Amino acid sequence: MSEPLDVPLTRPTEERDATRTLDTLATLMISALCILALYVAKSVFVPIAIAVLLSFVLSLPVRLLRRIGLNRVVAVLIVVIASLAVTFAISAALTRQVTELAVDLPKYQATITSKAGSLREMVFANGLMEKGASIFKGLGALGQKKDDAASAPPALGRGDEPRPIPVEVREAEPSPLSMLQTIVGTALSPLETIAIVVIFVIFILLQREDLRNRFISLVGTRDLQRTTVAMNDAAGRLSRFFLAQTLLNAAFGVVVAVGLYAIGVPGPLLFGMIGFLMRFVPYIGAIVAAGLPVALAAAVDPGWTMALETLALFLVLELAVGQFIEPLLYGRNTGLSPIAVVVAATFWTWLWGPIGLVLATPLTVCLVVLGRHVEQLNFLDVILGDAPALTPVEHFYQRMLVSDASEVADQAEAFLKTGSLIAYYDEVALNGLLMAESDFRRGVLHESRQKRIKETIDEMIDDLDDHADAPPAPAQPRETPIAEIGASDAPAAVGAPLDQAPPEQGPARKPVLCIAGRHPLDEAAAGLLAQILEKHGIGAKVEPADILRIGGILNLAGSGAQMICLSYLGSEAGAAQVRYAIRRLRRRLPDAKIIVGFWRCEAERASELCGQIRADACVTSLSEATAFFVAEAKAQEPAVAHAPAMPILAGAA
Repeated sequence: MSEPLDVPLTRPTEERDATRTLDTLATLMISALCILALYVAKSVFVPIAIAVLLSFVLSLPVRLLRRIGLNRVVAVLIVVIASLAVTFAISAALTRQVTELAVDLPKYQATITSKAGSLREMVFANGLMEKGASIFKGLGALGQKKDDAASAPPALGRGDEPRPIPVEVREAEPSPLSMLQTIVGTALSPLETIAIVVIFVIFILLQREDLRNRFISLVGTRDLQRTTVAMNDAAGRLSRFFLAQTLLNAAFGVVVAVGLYAIGVPGPLLFGMIGFLMRFVPYIGAIVAAGLPVALAAAVDPGWTMALETLALFLVLELAVGQFIEPLLYGRNTGLSPIAVVVAATFWTWLWGPIGLVLATPLTVCLVVLGRHVEQLNFLDVILGDAPALTPVEHFYQRMLVSDASEVADQAEAFLKTGSLIAYYDEVALNGLLMAESDFRRGVLHESRQKRIKETIDEMIDDLDDHADAPPAPAQPRETPIAEIGASDAPAAVGAPLDQAPPEQGPARKPVLCIAGRHPLDEAAAGLLAQILEKHGIGAKVEPADILRIGGILNLAGSGAQMICLSYLGSEAGAAQVRYAIRRLRRRLPDAKIIVGFWRCEAERASELCGQIRADACVTSLSEATAFFVAEAKAQEPAVAHAPAMPILAGAA
């Protein structure tokens, strides 16, 4: 006995699922190992990450120097030395300002004490706040009494030993040599990091092409041209983006320093540098950078004017830079989804501390770019990128599966802002139904689910009923026509231009009968066509596939339908099946014109099918079908006007 029919379909599916599961587990294991390595060896990876990001920033100046004729080594050394000179000059100025602030802080103690007393008086002047403060104070005193009672030594009775004498251990005063060792040890770690960063930056800039080629070889050389173009484009975009972001944030820091100097806040250069660094932190960077200068301004000024001016400076700058300058310079969008920005900041801060917070967005942008251009890392773009996780067609089908017609209508509303209703149906709805058709052929979409999809399509059609449709554009001539009208018994390809819609039909006139070829999915596609025809003044009625059976087709004999459209999704319809349906319709409605819609079918396959059936025309899109029916309606219009009474098909669409 042969195997059951579903065995060949189930076994490959199980094998694909097992392979996908193994790939997912392997990806998770590799990701966990990479995270563990980044955490354990962060003292090595942090300088490398900084060097990679700096190489993106400095690569453009190096290329500019190369264009004027300088040797690569000379250009790299000039750029690196100039960057180091600027860095050390700024560091020296910052060190001086930090020292001055440390010396001047005691001077501000009186102002801070006075303002703290004023705030306390304001709090206790409020009765509710005073009661709350007394409650918390009482709770604190109660806890203190319990702690004192628990820590008190037991009382000594007669004959007990005397209490032990407390002993206090004090460290000896540090010697000059130990102080020098402490200072050198504290400064050695940053100097070591700077040295590693400089070395890696030099070698990355010198070996840029070699590193690119090695990365391309690692990724794969199956499509060398595409990979090379993608890598060059990604590197160029990252370089321009990071350089623009660095310059913009540096300008932000300079303006902050100048503004604070004009306001009178001490240490303007220090806070300008903090503003420059914190601008790399999205959303909250500028707010965090404003905290210290605002607090210091409140401590320096006896009043609140300086603090308010400092806060206004940061607010105005952040609004101007974030809302106007950034979109004009390199676009507001960094390619990251908002949730990815927050998650990335949390992850890199946990992994590398404060330096991870500053590097979070640049590093994540690099990962997203790699995910977009490297097939093996595509999951990074899906998880972190701001591109929609599903295409419009996939989103349409997914919403159909859960019977969410309202969200599909919202998607259509967004599409209709720039496109027509018939374009949405052709480009999104029909392709979504094709995905359902594919699942049906695989045996995973049962009849009940097909009916739910068809009902959801009907709800969507009703929701979009108030949208007018622009006349479809003239269809482009095919290189190889499906068939030629009148040449033989073969059907014709339809692409007639639609200059204007025919006169509005009366409520009882339904000259077009849209019949589903096989199942409810074909009926859903027929419903889309019927609505478009109604939009163009042609009455249409939808019939299910059961109408083609003996009991149903007898009811069509007296309907007097002028035109019929058989609806089939895709190219899987059998020619014999379609030819049989056309033959039965010809017997009952010999005067009606019959066209067949092989929706979204490839041109070659449609031409092959049309050569084997005996229809008046074949179409592959709703725009072609609409153009055909409009042309036919215009051709029949004089005859209809002078004919005494032509029978037509009546009924609600």
